[in-house]
Amino acid sequence: MKKICILLLLAVTFASCKSTSSATVVSKKEPKKESKKENRSLVRNLIEKATANIGAPYKAGGTTKNGFDCSGLVFTTFASENIKLPRPSYEQAKVGKIIQFNDAEKGDLIFFKTNKSKQINHVGLITEVNSNEIKFVHSSTSKGVIISSTKEPYYQSSFVQINRIID
Repeated sequence: MKKICILLLLAVTFASCKSTSSATVVSKKEPKKESKKENRSLVRNLIEKATANIGAPYKAGGTTKNGFDCSGLVFTTFASENIKLPRPSYEQAKVGKIIQFNDAEKGDLIFFKTNKSKQINHVGLITEVNSNEIKFVHSSTSKGVIISSTKEPYYQSSFVQINRIID
């Protein structure tokens, strides 16, 4: 009788440990999945907001559909999701985490030093990543809001860094 009670006690103890352990694993994983899902939705919204402005003209200091400069487009796009970024591109380049070109993802910011500038002076929002090409939406001085590629020689030669704002 004593042995049966001990065996029953051990069985109940092991069964309850297994049950508790399982619940802990589920609760640890659940918020991460939800967070990644929310981030994918946020990135999708940012890209939709920015690309909705394709065709808008370039305007120095611009932050509306009447005209954007590059950092104004990024600033306004992120503000639409209540994410505050600095206004100038060289200040935006100080936000988030710098990542390698090969680790780029949709929603990251891509920075350039164009026209032999000594500091970052151009920014875009990454919309697509392929094996060796990144496409990004930005406001170009000559064409307004467009999508460009890192395969274009102009952007290849002026690329500086990629920053992840949304992790």
